[in-house]
Amino acid sequence: MSSSVPSSILIVGSGVFGLGTAYALTQREEYKNTKITILDRSGFPAPDAASVDSSRIIRADYADYHYSALCMESMKEWRGEWGQEGRYHEPGLAILLDGKNLDRGGKDAMQKEMRDNLQKQGLKIGKKEEGGQLTVLDDEAAVQAIAPSIPNAAGQSGYVNWTSGWADAEAGMRYLHKKVEATGRVEFRQVAVKTLIFDHANGTVPGVVLESGEKIMADLTVLAAGAWSPKFIDLRGIASASGQVITYIDITQEEEDRLKDNPVLLNYSNGMFIIPPRHKSLKIARHGYGYANFQTIPHPEHPESGETIKVSLPKTKHDDPHMEIPKEGQDVCREFLRECIPEFGNRPWTQTRICWYTDTPTGDWVIDYHPKYKGLFVATGGSGHGYKFVPRIGERIVDVMKGQPRDDLGAALQKKWSWPKQKYHFDHIWTNDWRGGRKGMILEEEQRRGEKTSKL
Repeated sequence: MSSSVPSSILIVGSGVFGLGTAYALTQREEYKNTKITILDRSGFPAPDAASVDSSRIIRADYADYHYSALCMESMKEWRGEWGQEGRYHEPGLAILLDGKNLDRGGKDAMQKEMRDNLQKQGLKIGKKEEGGQLTVLDDEAAVQAIAPSIPNAAGQSGYVNWTSGWADAEAGMRYLHKKVEATGRVEFRQVAVKTLIFDHANGTVPGVVLESGEKIMADLTVLAAGAWSPKFIDLRGIASASGQVITYIDITQEEEDRLKDNPVLLNYSNGMFIIPPRHKSLKIARHGYGYANFQTIPHPEHPESGETIKVSLPKTKHDDPHMEIPKEGQDVCREFLRECIPEFGNRPWTQTRICWYTDTPTGDWVIDYHPKYKGLFVATGGSGHGYKFVPRIGERIVDVMKGQPRDDLGAALQKKWSWPKQKYHFDHIWTNDWRGGRKGMILEEEQRRGEKTSKL
């Protein structure tokens, strides 16, 4: 916790946490004289940022009460200024289970906890046409009835939250960027950060070194580099980058009109989901354990020592323009598409990409001052569920920065996001929330396996 207001703040990264923090700082009277600079290697929006995409699910459906409450706070903004001009849509979210899940009992319990948390915040169970906001689905017929234009909604039970929906992710980030620019308070620099500066004698981080060799100094450095964060500080056992598969197909305007009012379909058993189409494009993706991409790099906190560490870092089309998702990922998306909408089953992918999460063991974010280095504040570990909070997350981050939670929710979140007291002793984090796919997949191995299969 810092008792004084820094005269200068560097923010490394212009994603949800970085931009959100910058905007919140500009809205606080105590920071009116603080110089705020955002550094990012890409022009905005970064083409390979996790937060820049066609769509993201916006849901308060959490088994954890505090994230549910935080999203309910954000939903007010999504239904207001943030949702204008097509940035937010609310056709509902169907969270479904099928008989293939080996841990059905555990996920049944998590669904009940989700509904309980939503009811605590005022949502009522019942049919939509009767004013219900949460509709429980007891069998396949009930599941099918909520998405009649999808031949098979791929579930045997679950519920629909009619107050959840989806956002145009890139449009939301552009809107936030516009709001930050409009303050006239933030300098944006398109530069690549090579390392943070570690003054071990004084236990401080006084700034950064750019790839060009230029040094930029600041009273406070905020590391908000998303899945690239393990490149800059030692996060082994705390957070890792995991690659998630996303695919898209083109559809006609008539097909979009037929599908656009369906709820988002999310299969809680395997992590697969389909978001209603927009701009004649349909997205099929998986919230899974993901792929690790191990790299051996100089120890980020001791680059002069010759010591190296192995961490998972993103590999994107920014690095390889011809990169496609592994065959394993294409196959599961294809299977889910064929199951849900058979008529689209063989339609070619128009685009695939790997979206990189910054996963933590529990899925809780890491938003705190670094315990070893003064002048370094870390905001990372989004674990694939940070975007939905973008209208409010900056305010909550700055509350933590100031050590002044505004309410009981803020106090609980500050505790939840505090620097982990114990590291896990393994190379990679495989988040155990409700992921699909196979645990332990390595990106390079899956890419090679796909190449070998294609040659047979």
